[in-house]
Amino acid sequence: MRFIDYLKKLRDGYVINQVNHLKFPLFKPSPIVRNRLIFSGRVQKVGFRLETYELAKRLGLTGWVKNRADKNVEAEIQGENAKILFLIQYLKSLKRASVSDVEIQKMSLADDEINFQVIK
Repeated sequence: MRFIDYLKKLRDGYVINQVNHLKFPLFKPSPIVRNRLIFSGRVQKVGFRLETYELAKRLGLTGWVKNRADKNVEAEIQGENAKILFLIQYLKSLKRASVSDVEIQKMSLADDEINFQVIK
């Protein structure tokens, strides 16, 4: 195993462990929405997509996340609005990443979506 692959494996393990041990607040029921999010700042090569994926899964959200060519990260996330807002706030608080801005665009719901995925 190359050294860089070893470091990525360590980082990924750390990210998964962090999300698995995260304590959630009690969420009040809120409307189901779908948002396109564009995170800018230092958000690539720091485990940001994996963190988004793991957290979205734990929160029961659907959609996808991917890196963009402009070094930003884009996601479409569907679920309870309160849970999406929690996800955004959590990602903005990460120390490994540095989110300088989050662009949020409301979208139509996707009726056939059942999981969350990372688009490579």
